[in-house]
Amino acid sequence: MKKIVLGISGGCSFLIFLILLFITSHLCHSQLSQQAAKRWGNPQDTAQISCFFSVYARITKDSILEFEHSIDSALVDASVVQESENAGARLWADAYSADGQVTLSTERGTVSADAIGIGGDFFLFHPELLLYGSYFSGNDLMQDYCIIDEDAAWQLFGSSDVAGMMVNIGGQPHMVAGVIHREDGRLAEAAGLDSTLVYVSYETLIQWGRSNGINHYEIVMPNPVSEFAYKYVKEHLGSDEKNAEVVENTSRYSLLSRLKLIRQFGTRSMNGKAIIYPFWENIARGYEDILAVLTLFEMLFLAYPVILALVLFIIWWRHKGWTLRDVRLKLQDKAERQVEKLRARKNKNGYGDEITEGKEQKEKKQKEKKPKKRRKKADDLGYLDEPSRGFRRKGWKRR
Repeated sequence: MKKIVLGISGGCSFLIFLILLFITSHLCHSQLSQQAAKRWGNPQDTAQISCFFSVYARITKDSILEFEHSIDSALVDASVVQESENAGARLWADAYSADGQVTLSTERGTVSADAIGIGGDFFLFHPELLLYGSYFSGNDLMQDYCIIDEDAAWQLFGSSDVAGMMVNIGGQPHMVAGVIHREDGRLAEAAGLDSTLVYVSYETLIQWGRSNGINHYEIVMPNPVSEFAYKYVKEHLGSDEKNAEVVENTSRYSLLSRLKLIRQFGTRSMNGKAIIYPFWENIARGYEDILAVLTLFEMLFLAYPVILALVLFIIWWRHKGWTLRDVRLKLQDKAERQVEKLRARKNKNGYGDEITEGKEQKEKKQKEKKPKKRRKKADDLGYLDEPSRGFRRKGWKRR
């Protein structure tokens, strides 16, 4: 009875471990802002790197352009070349953004909203859920586009299907390229998504809104060796460690990263840098904490059945009625029998027919030779062909 109870408890513990493993895998893949390397190419050869700056870092658009010009030469030095035949194919893509506020107005009303001023391929890294319309790029020649959330759409137009309509930002007309669904929930609200959100170009933000400066930079690029991209960005972006933090998003949810996070429990929340993280990074860090706790429970629920199985094995080993020598001899005997079976099968399928045929021919020859010998022997004795002659030779007389 005791063994049955232990077996059931061990099985239940292992089942809970599998459930937790499924949940952690689902949470890791649900964060689209951390999966840009997977969408861009092979995640084993590609890395996604994010940089976050304090207001004292003084990162400008010119410093980012200077860094972008150095990437191609660095990849050439690392023997990374473009192999695609597509003329428009790129080895890397990047984006930068700044926090701020803007005021939007229409004939219906006015809304003050939190704004993200973007440059580069921002929505490649952050594929927000579009309800209507499409994204725009920070590389477009025309920078008079914006993307608003549902709340702003209803306040400004009384509807959410407003893609293509015009809105004024700082008195300047801008086209609504799309309408997105703003992420909700306790974690999202705590991360900063608790008010109306608008995406505009970086130029619009600095000219017609209030900007806190460029404080986010992201890049997806080839990673020919481990941490190549991470080290290059950290060393060449041009900011000291006190005013910048570099994160490798590609492996932030890996098992090794989660185990390291468990070791940092209690000190992770201590931050001596004057960095205000954007909402997507706050959400990612929140998921890191959740995954670290789930990983800890996974280890505990897996440890119980493993230890139980080990104890049962030791008990069984001590009470066994055989030795390793018995097992070795039995295996040797089994191997020898298999070899004999293979030999017998070969003889039967191939060599056996030749041997049987040879024996039959030999027996036939022997049978052919035996009568000749008997005939010759009888001939010598005079009993064959001419019996009378044979009797005379022996001195017998015929009547």
